[in-house]
Amino acid sequence: MEIARNSQDLRQRLAELQGNDNIAFVPTMGNLHDGHLSLVRRGFTMAEQVVVSIFVNPLQFSPTEDLDAYPRTLEQDLRLLAEEGVTLVFTPSVEDLYPAGLQAHTKVTVPGLTDVLCGRQRVGHFDGVTTVVCKLLNLVSPDIALFGEKDLQQLLVIRKMVADLGMPVQIEAVPTQRDTNGLALSSRNSYLTSEALDVAPALYRNLMAVSDAVQGGARDYIGLCNAVVQRLNALGFISDYCEARRCCDLLPAQEDDTDVAIFCAASLEGTRLIDNIVIEHY
Repeated sequence: MEIARNSQDLRQRLAELQGNDNIAFVPTMGNLHDGHLSLVRRGFTMAEQVVVSIFVNPLQFSPTEDLDAYPRTLEQDLRLLAEEGVTLVFTPSVEDLYPAGLQAHTKVTVPGLTDVLCGRQRVGHFDGVTTVVCKLLNLVSPDIALFGEKDLQQLLVIRKMVADLGMPVQIEAVPTQRDTNGLALSSRNSYLTSEALDVAPALYRNLMAVSDAVQGGARDYIGLCNAVVQRLNALGFISDYCEARRCCDLLPAQEDDTDVAIFCAASLEGTRLIDNIVIEHY
């Protein structure tokens, strides 16, 4: 496995890979778990070479979020990626990707999809995501880029960015990886105490309850989602939102919509957890 530590090194190593092989790309912020590795494994089913980036992107953290506290486990991450047979890992510095500084760097904004759900509370977050993903896609020039459905709003935002900018890359969605208790795998789970880890799966169970109700004919999305908020808060969560949205444009779901997702975000012991469930056919 090769490691490129800056953009120039990346270009040189990618040039050595030129040929008929397709390249799949998995952008990450490190602290890897099986959710990330599922993206790598899917990548190898679609391309001969898999490139992974590890970069904790400061541009997507708000002033109220602790960038320095984000877990960094580079040595362990590299070991895991080597075991998966990854071709190349890109580990740039902030100075390499943002040489003029964060405030002076050109930013990519996707309107509409970024103003709702997580975008309401985390103002500027998605601009940071789309800016770094756009830059990484341009640097790596992959045939395929893989993103997890756990961050469904992010996935939809990136798909729109790629389509709007005519970027020649296929965006592949990979299903959310979960613990046996249903909790979506996330780097943020490492912040939770053992007591909180016992409570956290209630987030997914409540989303499944909404799905079951909709499958059974219920269409009062607002009432169903408000009930989720009440149940989560009773368990010790501090709910941010639980909303039914259309997957095509993230507008509020209507009774006759057939491509609906239930999105939920709630904090537990100060750790913000997000999850979603797609209800496509009913």
